[in-house]
Amino acid sequence: MAADGVLTQLYQRGYLPPGAHASPQLRARAASLAVAPAIRQRVVAGRMTAAWIYGCATEPDRLALLVDANRRISSLRSVRGCTFHEVRLGPFDVVSMGGLLVSSPLRTAVDVAMHVDAERAVPALRALLARPELGVRLRLLRLAVEASPRVPHKRAALAKLAALAAEPAAPD
Repeated sequence: MAADGVLTQLYQRGYLPPGAHASPQLRARAASLAVAPAIRQRVVAGRMTAAWIYGCATEPDRLALLVDANRRISSLRSVRGCTFHEVRLGPFDVVSMGGLLVSSPLRTAVDVAMHVDAERAVPALRALLARPELGVRLRLLRLAVEASPRVPHKRAALAKLAALAAEPAAPD
C-alpha cells in the first residue's frame, strides 16, 4: 500500500494513513515497533533518535538507545538495527511516549550537543530550541552542559551552543 501511495512510511514497520500528521507520539510508536518487546522497558530512545521523535531531526538509520548504567547491557548486544549507549539517567531524564521511553527534551538537547557531530547537531539543536512546547531554552541548555561532570566533548558542546547564540534572531 505504501508503494501505491495509500500509506506513508513513518519508520521501518510504521505507516501513516493519508492526511495523518506525524506527531511525536506516532514517531515514538513507530520506533517502538523496531525494539523487541522484551527490552522495550529497559531502553530509552535518545540522542538523534529522540530528536527525530520530537520532530527536530531526520529519521535515523539506526535507533540510538540509552541504557541506564545500573542495568545490565550484555543481554542487549544481539539486538539489530540499534546502537546502545550506557549512560546515567536521572529521574527527570525520561518520558514515556507512544509505548516507548524517550529522553526528555532537555536531556536530548544535552546529549545531541555533547555526542553528535556539529553538522548534524546544530540544526537539531536549533529545531529543539525553536519549539516552545518542548521547554528547552538556550540558557538552560548551556547551564545543563556546564553542570555536566567532566565528560569528553564538553568544550565542543559549548562551542556548538555558542554558535547557536551568535546566530541572528528570526524576525517576528
